Amino acid sequence: MMDGLWQDVRFGFRMLFKHSGFTAIAVVTLALGIGATTAIFSVVDAVLIKRLPCKDPDRIVAVWEKTPEGHRNSVSSAEFIGWRNQNQVFDSLVAVDGAMFNLSDKGQP
Repeated sequence: MMDGLWQDVRFGFRMLFKHSGFTAIAVVTLALGIGATTAIFSVVDAVLIKRLPCKDPDRIVAVWEKTPEGHRNSVSSAEFIGWRNQNQVFDSLVAVDGAMFNLSDKGQP
């Protein structure tokens, strides 16, 4: 039984070396698939599976201002400091800026 197995393995390697174009495409496809799967799992693990690095993540809340039209309003640094100094409800307040920028030297980013 083992002789037949080794014979099949040697035949498979001979065919892979004989058809090097197919072998290269198969190896690249496997590498891309494994890399993409690893990247997606890493993101899902970090975002959905692992717990937040804090004591009670279910007690975290988001606070923001709303305009009269109901849109979220950005809060200035001075206003946040005022909220933090007058806070009597929360253990602590943290400001987060979600602005995104494209930086470029010349022309389009």
